[in-house]
Amino acid sequence: MDANELRGKTPDQLRDELANLKKESFNLRFQQATGQLENTARMRTVKREAARVKTILNEKAAAAAAEA
Repeated sequence: MDANELRGKTPDQLRDELANLKKESFNLRFQQATGQLENTARMRTVKREAARVKTILNEKAAAAAAEA
């Protein structure tokens, strides 16, 4: 998911997306610890997507604060 798609979502949708990414990250870490993880690159991808969502949320919060 790229940043342009994320910017089109509402903050509530972004928070839901972030929660899903955190759950997936937890599951991937658990799989790695038990030796069941096949695609190790997915961990990095999920981490970056979560950071991207947090960045967009912060941008939206800053824009809302500037308007008020």
